Amino acid sequence: MDDDNRAARWEQRTEIPLFLASLLFLAAYATRVLAVGLPGWRDLCGFTLIALYVVFAADYAVRWRLSGQGPRFVTTHLLHTVVVILPLLRPVRIVPLYDVIQRRRGQPRLSLYARVISYAGLSTVLLGFAGALAVYQQERGAPGATMRTFGDAVWWAAATLSTVGYGDITPVTTLGRTIATGMMAGGLALLGAVTGSFSSWVMQTFTRESDAQKPPGG
Repeated sequence: MDDDNRAARWEQRTEIPLFLASLLFLAAYATRVLAVGLPGWRDLCGFTLIALYVVFAADYAVRWRLSGQGPRFVTTHLLHTVVVILPLLRPVRIVPLYDVIQRRRGQPRLSLYARVISYAGLSTVLLGFAGALAVYQQERGAPGATMRTFGDAVWWAAATLSTVGYGDITPVTTLGRTIATGMMAGGLALLGAVTGSFSSWVMQTFTRESDAQKPPGG
């Protein structure tokens, strides 16, 4: 069996378990950030995060080995690389997960436009929640911070990803602003994907209806 087949089989067998592990990672991280008064739970979540990160790193190493690409794997599989560096973004891999499931069941039941909008919408929610947690962890208790509660962090994440940017709540720490910069870029990309796909779908619908109304031979 060649490396391509082995890599494909590895992906099909591990994508769903790894996606569930990524949700557990996100839940453990959220508990560790928010459960300030529960040191026992925070310690348990810390061990869980370390164990899951080892699993993600091992999966990345196996994919690298099976790809046969050597160092080029880092750039040719950019999403894999990003999520192993930033595990909080692993749930965004819902996109390849859907593709894996559809390869088992046949052709996708949703149109391309519907899939893009669904992927972008879900990715926005996951990115917003993860970003709110990460920034809140850095901003909480920082001198001059305007983000005092997790509710403030969620409000800020929504304003940032939607590119509205009210400015009533802003990060003041260096790491918080670095995370914010990444979220701004992600928000622009996701918003562009949704609006572009929706516009294309509307134009395609109007064109199809216009063609249907033309008399035969017209």
